[in-house]
Amino acid sequence: MSKLNIGIILGSTRQGRLSPQVGEWVKKVADGRNDANYEIVDIVDYKLPFFGEADATEQAKAWNEKLFALDGFVFIAQEYNHSITGALKNAIDYAREAWNNKAAGIVSYGSVGGARAAEHLRGILGEVSVADVRVQVALSLFTDFENMSVFKPADLHLTNLNAMLDQVIAWSGALKTIR
Repeated sequence: MSKLNIGIILGSTRQGRLSPQVGEWVKKVADGRNDANYEIVDIVDYKLPFFGEADATEQAKAWNEKLFALDGFVFIAQEYNHSITGALKNAIDYAREAWNNKAAGIVSYGSVGGARAAEHLRGILGEVSVADVRVQVALSLFTDFENMSVFKPADLHLTNLNAMLDQVIAWSGALKTIR
């Protein structure tokens, strides 16, 4: 079987966002495993307007093509107001079948590790038929980011990151057989 393709979805489009730092860390660790093809997928690159407010035929087509090419996902989910970003929810809404029967892991961050955002994301993923794995990486803005701006994760997160990636690979491989 060929290697699976796993997208690391950056869930924020805000200027000054921290998700690129977290995504690069996930990719570096994941690439060292040599068990799948990992790539960062930045929703900002797709310039998706608010769903239903403008013609986004070209953007939606490019976004869906990218998602169809992936077998699973790792979402970098930052907590804003006890939930995921509007940009991430909007990006999820722009696809349907492209998400179906795939697996996802969540790396969240916020004042309480992004736990509330991760829980909201799990409910949304269930609706688009994405199987979220149990193990999650929860990063604290207070202890894993210097001055809440420079990502410096504690080594203890590597255990959860690798366990989460193990589950994403196993589930993505299993779900690929039914797509």
